[in-house]
Amino acid sequence: MSGSTIASVPMLDLKRQFREIGDEMNAALQTVNESGMFILGPEVKKLEENIARYSHARHAVGCASGSDALLLALMAAKVGAGDEVVVPSFTFFATASCVPRVNATPVFADIDPVTFCLDPQKVAEKLNEKTRAIIVVHLFGQACDMEAFQALAREHEAKYGRKLYIVEDSCQAIGAEFKGVQVGNWGDASCLSFYPTKNLGGAGDGGMVVTNDDEIAQRVTLLRGHGMAPRYYHKEIGVNSRLDSYQAAVLNVKLNYLEKWTRARQENAARYETLFANAGLQEQIVTPQKVGDRRHVWNQYVVRVRNGKRDALRAYLAEKKIGSDIYYPLGLHQQECFAYLGYKPEDLPETLSAAQEVLALPIFPELTADEQTYLVETIREFFTK
Repeated sequence: MSGSTIASVPMLDLKRQFREIGDEMNAALQTVNESGMFILGPEVKKLEENIARYSHARHAVGCASGSDALLLALMAAKVGAGDEVVVPSFTFFATASCVPRVNATPVFADIDPVTFCLDPQKVAEKLNEKTRAIIVVHLFGQACDMEAFQALAREHEAKYGRKLYIVEDSCQAIGAEFKGVQVGNWGDASCLSFYPTKNLGGAGDGGMVVTNDDEIAQRVTLLRGHGMAPRYYHKEIGVNSRLDSYQAAVLNVKLNYLEKWTRARQENAARYETLFANAGLQEQIVTPQKVGDRRHVWNQYVVRVRNGKRDALRAYLAEKKIGSDIYYPLGLHQQECFAYLGYKPEDLPETLSAAQEVLALPIFPELTADEQTYLVETIREFFTK
């Protein structure tokens, strides 16, 4: 076995990244220390400008987390009581939790089984006169069919005479594209997370709202700081969600490497595809697919494990000290906190199926070819032993 000398394979190893750029990160943090400006300082302004430029968008407004970015986007759009917001159930909790926080109702729709992204046809079935927004999630690093969602928004406005906002949850997908246009330029607002596991991850929490809408940018800027402008004069009741300068300094360094790291993730995904094909595991493992009109940035590499073997395979990998994870073990429509909405598990069959089969494998940029080979050979051993 070519990977037999490998003792373990981590799901993610940020220490490898730090060895490459640690000196730059430390120097950037020292600059913040010397400035004495730790909240919304010059580094934050610089990051906002850099992210807007990278995203080809007019505005980028930093905040404390990706979860807050989603909340602020809804607040900026004045989504509130009596409104419904269509969201996927197969996603991280924050996509839906922001909706009741503005006193609106989340409406769960099913996913496309190939991309794991929200299915536009299933969303169309959920729209009515109460629908105020759709939160589309570019899951695992691949963009949704944004032309279809834009068409739904236009049809909805023509039918009900009321704008239907599109919020892009791009927390896993910075740099992803649909038909050559980067995420963040399709909806009314796009939300980024800089949690350490993301493709562009900080040294803690951080987030950003990206938009081409001047009014939304102004409102997010106001609302992230208690609705205050000028100092101690409060126009609205906002939140405390300011990005700190330490995180911005780290992210300004890392942004210079993002495209290099994205290419490495894409190379790792292509290598996995070849390794799995050569291993003859087509009946047991369904590898993730990049849709042809999209740029996939591979925040996660998520396979489907058939025949109810997912949990046993994961346990076997753990015995061999190979990292993996489950994103996500159940749909949000099955979560206890959303029981009041009255969904049954089988109401969203594709979400239910995915939650029972998905397994995320390591794909971080510094992952080696030998580690990938060892991992796939270990999976083959599990199914042939």
